[in-house]
This record gives sequence, structure tokens and C-alpha cells, in this order.
Amino acid sequence: MFCDELKLKLTAGNGGNGCISFRREAHVPRGGPDGGDGGRGGDIILRVNRNLNTLSHLSFKKIYKAESGQYGMGTKKHGKDAEDLTIEVPKGTVVFNEDKSVIYADLNNEGEEIIIAKGGKGGLGNQHFATATHQTPRFAEKGEPGEEKFVTLELKLVADVGIIGLPSAGKSTLISVISNARPKIAAYHFTTLEPNLGVVAMEKFGGTPYDNFVVEDIPGLIEGAHRGKGLGHKFLKHITRTNLLIHIIDGYLERADMNYKTIRNELKKYDKELSEKEEIIVVNKIDLISDETIEKRLKEIKKVAKTAKVFLISGLTREGLKPLLFEVVKKLIKLKAAHRKQEAISKKKTIPILHPHLDKTKYILTKIEPLKDHKLFHISGKRIEQLISMTDLKNQEGLERIYHYFEKSGIKKEIDRKKAKLGDYVRIKDQTIPYRP
Repeated sequence: MFCDELKLKLTAGNGGNGCISFRREAHVPRGGPDGGDGGRGGDIILRVNRNLNTLSHLSFKKIYKAESGQYGMGTKKHGKDAEDLTIEVPKGTVVFNEDKSVIYADLNNEGEEIIIAKGGKGGLGNQHFATATHQTPRFAEKGEPGEEKFVTLELKLVADVGIIGLPSAGKSTLISVISNARPKIAAYHFTTLEPNLGVVAMEKFGGTPYDNFVVEDIPGLIEGAHRGKGLGHKFLKHITRTNLLIHIIDGYLERADMNYKTIRNELKKYDKELSEKEEIIVVNKIDLISDETIEKRLKEIKKVAKTAKVFLISGLTREGLKPLLFEVVKKLIKLKAAHRKQEAISKKKTIPILHPHLDKTKYILTKIEPLKDHKLFHISGKRIEQLISMTDLKNQEGLERIYHYFEKSGIKKEIDRKKAKLGDYVRIKDQTIPYRP
């Protein structure tokens, strides 16, 4: 089963809770706090595996959860960190948020990986909260919750050359005779229901292993494909990464010029950049038509195409394949050299690093919500949200820690400036605590 897009729920592991413990040994009076820290929660990592060319292996499980860190223990024993969860994806996978409005990553290199969901920090044990004036802290941090994300994975197959054309133009036949791909071939439209990838071994055609390239054929495009008609819209995205297009024209069909324009218009309407990719035009099935018909097809194509050269082939008899493939190799060498040059120029440019406003501030008073007899102050901020999630608010010492942070960070001063009074509340993330004057 071919799968090129799916949605997943990813939940990284929670950090382990810190331990509340006191040293208890014979002949050791007044043993101090010795609670150990919790272990780190496991990250969720997406990693490229070159042996995969579909997302099908992930389609049967839509929820992935990493392990949580172990709790801390007495005698200052640290909880064990959890193992990371690695999910392997094919080369060419783009990682979006749930509604595809934000791109998290474009995984396009062998072995490339990203941490898509970060595991939670382990909570500190009570040994860390002992002071000269408070020698028996009965408080420890909870483990930080792991990140939870809903992501959409979209695969854009990575091939050097894409074969396009109307249904039954001979795309599957061509890829089957020039590469190791074995697509379904039959005498009716839309036999290709999913893209096929193959490696062209140029040694078979008199070339060298250095000339080898990857080719893919796209299910037949028809007029209206960019709007989802037929199968084209679903698979057009796969040729966006190719360097070169082979545009096959069925020589047996009348009006080669109109057939050519149909495909070109669909490419342009789907993605303007796609329509600007370099292409090689091929007239197929010359074994079925006369020399006069071939001349007629060439004249029709040259009326609408920019290219001066059109290749004549027969996928069935393999006539004309060698000149076509060597032209492909020649163009790929040129295109890849230009691409490498462009990459080198891009790397030299200084890319500005943007720091979101929220990262520069400890907190933001986002809203004051008037309720019946009091006000509710909404506070957001990376550090205070992390702190609130790692604090047991039922523990009086834990609650005191939050109030102390309010004083230290300026949150209390900001709330006081907004005329907070006894009976009001402060809400941080999903926790609400009373305001303390």
C-alpha cells in the first residue's frame, strides 16, 4: 500500500518526579534531605531511512508515545532517563503542524533527524531545596510533562527525473524498460495508481555507474488535475523535487499540440515553479505510426513547445532509448552543477536569527478577565509555565515557591499595578491559584 500523507499524534515522555526523602542511618543523628532527581522523559525523533519510499509503515498506528523518566529515589539516587523514541521516515518527508500552516522540518538528506517532541525534564529532589534556614524541605518538583504535538507528514518523493503525460502515453512502459521499476502495465487508462520509483543503470546503455539516476513516473494527468480531477492532484507534488521532466506524448493520438498544452497548463496551475522546470519532450509509440504521421506530430509539438529537439522512441521495441537517456544524463550534470553553485551562494549569505518576543520576556500578562466578585489575571511565559507544571500546588511549600517566583520575576508587581486585591485569582496555563497581597 502506498501512503504519502498522514496525521500523527506524538507525545514525548514525562520527566520523572523528584523524591522527598530524608537520610535514615544508625548512629547518624539529624539526617538531612536526600531525595534524588527524576529522570528525563524520552524525546520523539524523526529520522530519514533511505530504504523507505512510503509512509505506509506508519499508517496503522496514529499515536506514538515515548517512555517517561523514572522517579527519583532516596539516598540521592537519580531516576533513569527514558529511551528516546525514533520514528523512521523516507527521504523527502516534510513535517507540518496539524493544519499544514507551519513547516517544522523538510527531511531531505540521508540520516537527517529532528527532535519533533521534546521529553520533559526530571523533577528535582528535596535535597536541592535545603537552605540554612529551611533544613528539612518537604517538597520536590514533579516531572515536566513531555511535549504533545499533532503533526502531518507529507512525502514528496525524491527523484532526479519525473515522467509525465496523459493516461496511456507509455510512462509505465518507459520506466519499466529503462529502470528496475516494475509497474502495472495494461491497455486501459489509469493502470498506474501510485508513483513508481526506479534506478536507471546507465551501464546497460553504454554509460558508467556515475551516470546512474533515479526516475519516477506519475499517474496520468488529465485536464483539471490541479483541481483534483483524476489522480493528478494527489501525486503532482511528487515531481516538485525533480531536477528534470520527461514529457511523453502519445504519437498515436491526434492533436499532439493540444495534448502537450493540457499537461503544461495543469503544471502551471498547480505550481508555477513546477511549470518552469526543464523538460525533454518525447513522442512515444513510433512503431505504430507512419513516417508521415511522425512528421505531423513533430510539427504540431513545435508550434507550442519551446524546445528545438524532440526525441522519438518506442517503449515497446526500445527504439530511440539510448539517445534519450544520454540527453537526460547530460542535462542532469548541468542542472546539478548549477544547483550546487546556488547552494554555495546561499550558504555565504548571512541569515538573520529572529527571536520571538516571548522568548525575551519572563512572562506576559495576557488578559484580565472580570468575573462576578473578582478578577482573573492570565499569565503566560515559558519559565512560569514550566514551573507551574512541575510544582505540586497541594503542597504548601510548593505553593510558597510559586509566590516567591511571583515576587522575584515581577509578576506580583505587575498584578498590583492592575489593582489586584484579596479574592482575585491568577491563572497560568491550566492552573489557577489565589492572588496573595
